[in-house]
Amino acid sequence: MAGRRTILYLMAGLAFVAGVALFIATMQWRSTIPGVPGGDGRMAADFTLENLDGGSLSLASLRGKVIFLNFWATWCAPCRDEMPSMQLLDDAMRGDPGFVMLAVSQDERGRQVVKPFVDKNGFRFKVLLDPDGRLASSYGLSGVPETFIIDRTGRIVAHHMGAFDWSRADVREALKQILEVKQG
Repeated sequence: MAGRRTILYLMAGLAFVAGVALFIATMQWRSTIPGVPGGDGRMAADFTLENLDGGSLSLASLRGKVIFLNFWATWCAPCRDEMPSMQLLDDAMRGDPGFVMLAVSQDERGRQVVKPFVDKNGFRFKVLLDPDGRLASSYGLSGVPETFIIDRTGRIVAHHMGAFDWSRADVREALKQILEVKQG
């Protein structure tokens, strides 16, 4: 009887330790951006996409930077509502070489509709094209707009579905805190 009780106590202790370890692991990926849920800590899927000028950009080339990765489309009203706040955030963060904003268009007609839209609205952040939705699929997109914040190590540390006011001071402050964490 005493042997069974010891085994039960040992199993309960191990379950408790495993629970604490899981709690600590999930806390590590809690978002510091107010109003934005934490990411799951997984590595962001690498990609190479075409930009509006016909060149290309890869996520791997940005390793060591904090990436604001937004998926959007010209036909999406919430995306159009959100984009001016993204431009304000990009303007505010432009002085930090460790921050990069990427807006990935999901428009099937690609550059033909995206470039006039971007030019008309005066957006200056980097716009990439994913007309076949392959990148969106690799990130498990549920719709647009959807935004991922990727830290310097390439891990997703925040994930927001739907439109959001990215121009808020508390968002900038939280991004600056993520930027302060050095790689390695």
